Amino acid sequence: MIYKTKAGDIDLDKLTRLYPASVVDLNGETAEMSLEWTDLNADKVKVLRYVLVFDSTPPNQEQKIRTALSFDTKDELILEMQKVSEVLNG
Repeated sequence: MIYKTKAGDIDLDKLTRLYPASVVDLNGETAEMSLEWTDLNADKVKVLRYVLVFDSTPPNQEQKIRTALSFDTKDELILEMQKVSEVLNG
């Protein structure tokens, strides 16, 4: 099942994980964090962007096979998550 994105086509049949995250600045360090962690620490971090990560890395493989779509707002991220859900649950 192919999902068409601005970053290219993603084969959803090969996904091992699909997750949302935020990319934050924490004391000068950039890190990818869960949305829940970001909400709990909103007063300590600056959100740089939101991402939806499509991870197709097979178990026990060290080289990561990931595509991440970036969004300026959490609302844009959630809208994209809904689109992916519709395709997966077709």
